[in-house]
Amino acid sequence: MSDFGNYGGSSMEAKKQQVMDQVRSELALANAQELINKINEKCFAKCVLKPGPKLSGGEQDCLSKCMDRYMEAWNIVSRTYINRVQRESQNMGGAGGL
Repeated sequence: MSDFGNYGGSSMEAKKQQVMDQVRSELALANAQELINKINEKCFAKCVLKPGPKLSGGEQDCLSKCMDRYMEAWNIVSRTYINRVQRESQNMGGAGGL
């Protein structure tokens, strides 16, 4: 009976890892899409006051700087969040796990 519970265990672990990798990939894609959508929404509203057929030089500069700042802030927040999650995970691991 105990052999039945272990049957195909490594195959099941491989499938589990594959699903987890796919979920991580899809989350990364969703985060990238969210970033692009937010940049478009926020920076366009801030920099393009009177939409026309072309962007002026000032609008282009504003959009470029806004996008740079937004991405920099996004990266800082993401790194901080990841570091916090890793610290908490390590603290939980040291305390006996879940």
